[in-house]
Amino acid sequence: MPTSFDIPSRCALCPRRCGADRAAGQAGYCGAAGALKAARAALHFWEEPCISGTRGSGTVFFAGCALKCCYCQNYTLSAECFGLEISTGRLADIFLELQAQGAHNINLVTPGQWRPWITAALDDARARGLRLPIVCNTGGYETVESVRAWQGYIDIWLADLKYVSPALSARLSAAPDYFAVAKPAIEAMLAQAGRPVYDADGVLQRGVVLRHLALPGQVEDSFAVLDQMAAWNDADPGCFIPSLMSQFTPFYKAKEAGLGRRITTYEYRRVVNYAVDKGLAAGYMQQKSSAREEYTPAFDLRGV
Repeated sequence: MPTSFDIPSRCALCPRRCGADRAAGQAGYCGAAGALKAARAALHFWEEPCISGTRGSGTVFFAGCALKCCYCQNYTLSAECFGLEISTGRLADIFLELQAQGAHNINLVTPGQWRPWITAALDDARARGLRLPIVCNTGGYETVESVRAWQGYIDIWLADLKYVSPALSARLSAAPDYFAVAKPAIEAMLAQAGRPVYDADGVLQRGVVLRHLALPGQVEDSFAVLDQMAAWNDADPGCFIPSLMSQFTPFYKAKEAGLGRRITTYEYRRVVNYAVDKGLAAGYMQQKSSAREEYTPAFDLRGV
C-alpha cells in the first residue's frame, strides 16, 4: 500500500523557496503543482559507464525544474512541465518494472520538486522488493536541507556543477546564486554518499559523480569550476568521480542567450587539459561526437 505523505502548502523544496500552495494545486516556480508528473521511464544507456553499465540505468524523467537553463535539452519537461500525472503507487510499480527489465539502478532525473512523492513511492517499492541503488540526477541547484532529507533514499548523486560566475548563471539559468547554493549542497552530497563503491562488474553502488558541461565561449568559467572540483579532490583524493561533458547543443533559447553554436574541439581540449593538470583525470571525458541530437531522449510518456 502506498505510503502517505504531505504535499507542501508553502513549498520550500528547492532554493527558490517560492511558497506555492501545491496542496491546493498551485504550481511553483519549478512548474510542479500537486499531482506527480513524469514523462518517460526506460532503460537508459547514455549515462557514464559506471551508471549505465551493460544493462542500462532505469531512468525516470520528472516534469518541472527549479533551474531555467536557456539551453536545456529537456526543455519540454523543465520549462513546459510536460508529463503524465501518476500516483505514487504507479511510480512504485515503474521502479519495480525497471528492476525486472534488468536495470542496474533507478535513476531519478530532476526529482527535487517531487521529493515527498518519490520517497513515498520508494518506501512502497522497497516493501515490495525493490533492491537497486537509487541515483539522484540533479543540476546541483539543491538546498543542503533537501540533500539531507534524501538520506536513506539516495545512494548515488549524479550532480552537475554548472557555473561559478553569478553573472553567467543569472544569464543562462536565472540563478545568480547558483554557485553559492550548489557548493554547500555538493559538499553535503559528498559527506552523505561517501567514497565511490562499485560492484564486481564496475557498476557504481554508492558515491558521487560530479559533472561539468563545457559551454561555448565560457572556457574561463569552466576553469573556475574545475578549480573548485580540484580543491575537493585535493582535500580527499578520489572522493568523487569527475565527468567532463562536451555534448552541448543549442536547444531551446540558447541562441537568444548568445550560445548559438556547439563548443569547438579547441575549446573542449583546453578544458580537458586543464582538468588533467588539476589532477582530475580519473574520471570521464566525453568525445566531441556526443554533441548530437540523437543522444537526447524523446519524451513520449513511454513506460509511465
